[in-house]
Amino acid sequence: MILANKIFFVLVIVSGLSTLGVLFAGLVSMARGPTNSLERARGSNKLMWWRVRLQLLTLVFILLWWMTKG
Repeated sequence: MILANKIFFVLVIVSGLSTLGVLFAGLVSMARGPTNSLERARGSNKLMWWRVRLQLLTLVFILLWWMTKG
C-alpha cells in the first residue's frame, strides 16, 4: 500500500505540472498572433480541451492517492 501511495503521489505531481504547462502554453498562444485568426482560435480550443482533461486526470490521481493513504 505504501508503494502505491508513493506512485500516485508522483503521478499527482506530474499531471499537475502538465496541467500547469498546458495552461501557460494557452496563455502564451493567446498573447501572440493576430486577434482574428481562425488557426489561433482552433489552437486555443485544443489547448483548453487538453487542460480540462488533464485537470480531470489530476483529480482522479488525487482521489486514488488519498484512497491509498491509509
